[in-house]
Amino acid sequence: MDRAETDARIRTLIEPFNTKGVTITDDTTFANDLEFDSLTVMDFVAAIEDEFDIIISMNQQTEIETYGQLVDAVTKLHAGKD
Repeated sequence: MDRAETDARIRTLIEPFNTKGVTITDDTTFANDLEFDSLTVMDFVAAIEDEFDIIISMNQQTEIETYGQLVDAVTKLHAGKD
């Protein structure tokens, strides 16, 4: 799966969590722009893990601050499954 396909799938997943209607770009931050609290992050990560059948470790989660970083991480994790 390439980055564009991963991006499209994550955009669908993020819609219900984007309660402020923020325009999502690679530079969009989860904490500041989307104002995700820790519970929202946990729910969103769970949705991604289920969709892609991957595990995003707590260490990886702390390093992911922007939407673009998330897409890159998921693309890499999913590619490693093949």
